[in-house]
Amino acid sequence: MHWIAPSEKDTATATLEKRLWDAADQFRANSGLKAQEYSGPILGLIFLRFAELRFTTQRTKLELAGASSRRGSRVDDPAAYHAESILYLPAESRFDYLLHRPEAEDIGAKVNAAMRDIEKHNPQLAGVLPKTYNLFTSTLLKELLKKVSEIPASVDYDAFGRIYEYFLGEFARTEGQKGGEFYTPGCIVRLLTEVIEPYHGRILDPACGSGGMFVSSARFVAEHQKNPAAELSIHGVEKTDETGRLCRLNLAVHGLEGDIRHGGNVNSYYDDPHAATGQFDFVLANPPFNVNAVDKERLKDSVGPGRRFPFGLPRTDNANYLWIQLFYSALNARGRAGFVMANSASDARSSEQEIRQQLVEARAVDVMVAVGPNMFYTVTLPCTLWFLDRGKARTPRADSVLFIDARHIYRQVDRAHREWTPAQIGFIANLVRLYRGEAIDLTLGGDEAGEKIREIFGTKPQYADVPGLCKVANLEAIAVQGWSLNPGRYVGVAPGEAVSDEDFKAQLETLNEELEILNAQARELEDVIARNVAEILET
Repeated sequence: MHWIAPSEKDTATATLEKRLWDAADQFRANSGLKAQEYSGPILGLIFLRFAELRFTTQRTKLELAGASSRRGSRVDDPAAYHAESILYLPAESRFDYLLHRPEAEDIGAKVNAAMRDIEKHNPQLAGVLPKTYNLFTSTLLKELLKKVSEIPASVDYDAFGRIYEYFLGEFARTEGQKGGEFYTPGCIVRLLTEVIEPYHGRILDPACGSGGMFVSSARFVAEHQKNPAAELSIHGVEKTDETGRLCRLNLAVHGLEGDIRHGGNVNSYYDDPHAATGQFDFVLANPPFNVNAVDKERLKDSVGPGRRFPFGLPRTDNANYLWIQLFYSALNARGRAGFVMANSASDARSSEQEIRQQLVEARAVDVMVAVGPNMFYTVTLPCTLWFLDRGKARTPRADSVLFIDARHIYRQVDRAHREWTPAQIGFIANLVRLYRGEAIDLTLGGDEAGEKIREIFGTKPQYADVPGLCKVANLEAIAVQGWSLNPGRYVGVAPGEAVSDEDFKAQLETLNEELEILNAQARELEDVIARNVAEILET
């Protein structure tokens, strides 16, 4: 199925996000700083602007309540703000106070002091806020404060989150490969969230980056008229300390708190800071692909039923199936997981095939979605979205897996990047709901998604296999395919369609990725053999 949404005209140049970004990029040019040096301070000021708007709203409520209360005013009681998931801001830490400092003052020192004071009064932010504003001249910092102050006080909660996420995405784009370590495009995250439906419970991301999975889950809850702070218990692991702090800041921007373990050499392969096995309702993740040189000796005690690696360790030096097992084992008996994975993992042979077979036979694999190229800022390769459901074994679909080919569903953003529109995300998510026997939910995508569902699946929509789009395969059919979970092997091509040049290119890129992995493994094996031969000859 082909659904290429029209590209939006460049009206975005007049939007607030674009104007703010252009200003921030200008400051970068004037300051001579690298992206990783100026991104933190700028995000910190956007955060402070947002925090002050929420603080001011709560302060006004407390002033009105204090005027009619015998207990007196609580406007300066941090607990009165924390109770509403709002940060308390001391007088000299507020955005307006800093905005009106004269250039003659050392504004960088003032902002650094403000950030330290905010952490002091809000322990959940300890060690999180940027304190490198001394890198900016007072003139430059004054201009930056003025530009951020253009964000109007009337901007709602979700709009502020979008501004923040827009900046995260732009920083990821400008930082290239490094940016990809902390940011997953919003449309990918949104589809993961829509499919696993995290209404309520404990949620884990063992490679959490800047926390986009948590923010998307919170948005899902809020759009379904519930309070995310009350419904979700957030847990994350992030190897890089700087990125872990960014995650905690991102949560705070959205009025959320979470138990984020980061830095200090914490590593999800070897460490289990949340005692995750069997404990989570939801897992969401975009782990690094095809990692090698994992020390498997350190993992041996975590192998076996009921442990972190229940299906065994892969013999190949590739961590994809370590991640997949970590996601599976963290789920409770009814838990769901959604994660991004390299295409090569769907067809990997040898010990990885053995692990994949066990995963399928455990009735845990629910949905597989093929994603086309150019959806990420840092890599052009296509990928696959995996969805696990530990509760599926007790449903009528226990012995089946839904395969979706979404490679030809997208909107072209620019020559090098694609995305999904809300309607396209809503369509794919509701296709999954039809397969599961759930009610259609058009909260995301609205009428456009609903019309597409009715066009493909009838006026009273019911799931049916659609060549070129979706196919439900049973375990016998998957076994015949060598336990492959590659949607392309099952979905086929719609009548009248031929395999396009782009399809061939995607297949070639995937095969080339596999070849590079095999070549790397062959070189390592050659080194081992050469060393062993040398040792024998020396004796």
